[in-house]
Amino acid sequence: MSSSLLPLTSPLTSTNTKLAFKARTNQTQGFRVSCNSAQDDQADKKIILPESKKLVVPNVDRRNLLVGLGGLYTAANLPGAIAAPITSPDITSICKDAKDGIRNIDTALRTTKCCPPSLGKTIKPFKFPTEKTVRMRWPAHAGTKEQVEKYRAAIQAMRDLPDDHPHSFASQAKIHCAYCNGGYTQVDSGTGFPDINIQIHNSWLFFPFHRWYLYFYERILGKLINDPTFALPFWKWDEPAGMPIAEMFLPETINGKPNSLYDVYRDGPHMEKKLIDLDYAGTDKDIPDQQQVQCNLATVYRDLVRNGGDTLSFFGGEYVAGDSPVAGGDPSIGSVESGSHTAVHRWVGQRGNPNSEDMGNFYSAGYDPSFYIHHSNVDRMWKLWKDLRLPGHVDPTDPDWLNASYVFYDENEDLVRVYNKDCVDIRRLKYNFVENSKDPFPWRKSRPPQRRKSAQVAKTADVKTVEQTKFPVRLTEIVKVKVKRPAVNRSEEDKEKENEVLLVKGIKYDSGKFVKFDVFVNDKLKEGEITTPCDPEYAGGFAQIPHNAMKSMFMISSARFGLNELLEDTNTEGEEYATVTFVPRTGCEDLTIGEVKIELVPVPKA
Repeated sequence: MSSSLLPLTSPLTSTNTKLAFKARTNQTQGFRVSCNSAQDDQADKKIILPESKKLVVPNVDRRNLLVGLGGLYTAANLPGAIAAPITSPDITSICKDAKDGIRNIDTALRTTKCCPPSLGKTIKPFKFPTEKTVRMRWPAHAGTKEQVEKYRAAIQAMRDLPDDHPHSFASQAKIHCAYCNGGYTQVDSGTGFPDINIQIHNSWLFFPFHRWYLYFYERILGKLINDPTFALPFWKWDEPAGMPIAEMFLPETINGKPNSLYDVYRDGPHMEKKLIDLDYAGTDKDIPDQQQVQCNLATVYRDLVRNGGDTLSFFGGEYVAGDSPVAGGDPSIGSVESGSHTAVHRWVGQRGNPNSEDMGNFYSAGYDPSFYIHHSNVDRMWKLWKDLRLPGHVDPTDPDWLNASYVFYDENEDLVRVYNKDCVDIRRLKYNFVENSKDPFPWRKSRPPQRRKSAQVAKTADVKTVEQTKFPVRLTEIVKVKVKRPAVNRSEEDKEKENEVLLVKGIKYDSGKFVKFDVFVNDKLKEGEITTPCDPEYAGGFAQIPHNAMKSMFMISSARFGLNELLEDTNTEGEEYATVTFVPRTGCEDLTIGEVKIELVPVPKA
């Protein structure tokens, strides 16, 4: 596949003939539909060392730590807790203006003063809700008239509050800004790192932080309209009927009055088109709606199954006290966060705005009501991933994840500290999701069809191996490299024990830009035929929303792509090398890749 075959703005035309989107019903994943998540009864029984016993050394691999110990400890006999969890400070007393990720601060359309109001209260411990009623979140496209009217009324009541009220529309929007754009530091994390910011994206904090954020947001809205049963909608973009943005968000006015769900900073052409692109790379694809739907379903399947085969691949890499969001190594970004999550943010945000406000930048995303229904579905993805009951679909058990904590104002205007370990079971949080469709999970049948062997005619003998390639490589154009696999022709028993994972490490990029590149593996189509993100060779993409305070501030990250099914679907399980193709899509002018390898990753047990 030459560079001419994958132009950055080429239309997508599948080459797998009529089989391109045929459902592989004989190979779909088993799914257990459940109203409950498995309760983590062990979370409160973890033995956690007191803070004084924890050794915190930033930017060092904890598993190989031999620094400063004079050889006294080896990797085998180090204390059980080497680091400490991320701990949010008192958000009302230790906060600063948010600047990270706002490339054009002088022309920013929203304020960067994102600190919450102070009511002079001390932080309380979180208490689980005791009511018997379970709030049932509903698909935004299928809400009843009563549900939509209550939702509009609750958002309007929030908008009517003065901005300095902790429950106001502005204060709630600023939560995302402060936690995501440098409002808080790690001053209370471990031994204290007042010069290192907290960042809740691009790591294993992504899912739990946003779950807590929406938990309090939902309960605040319910209290504003005196409805203890109030539940948020969710943008069900994993189902064809739910992929277009819901009509209730579109009109600027209703019966002559402002629509509380409307946001002026949405992308106009996309609001007219309505149908979301879950692999959006900054350029619209000129493809029929039905093909876009099938590509979307394949993206969800890839996020939850192919690339979510183990804990860190789904949640993202470890992030602990002392880790810098900019220079703290390269924790991997989780499959959903880098995939469908980021695509929706960029698709909704208005192109041409200084910082892609609102949804296209973390600091401003909370000003668009669609942000919360999008993340309501992202939260649902966590539940569905667990409900699949597939090997490896296990929540993190590391104490540094379980005991990471954040501070929010609750529905009673009290400051409360919440922990990751307390949000793993949504039964205890008294909410769930309505699954209203006859076939509510069509993405289960959206594994890409197996490539016909007769179509695989291209040769890869002239592609350099990793050893023959000088790293880091700059991604100003399409890059190909052959990577040696740790094993070939693995049995089903082998695959149950270990996932074969492509690791792309040391991805250094300008974090003031929207960045995206795609990864294809073992593409052997003949000259002139284009492989698309809907095809079996597509491993996935790496995408980032802006994260830094200055132009040309470089960050480092990594990505993980599951290969078990991809190798089967491309008829290449028996090949010693995998040919990996990197295709820059947007923002990659200064992007480099430091390392590419394939590893066998043990499947974590429940």
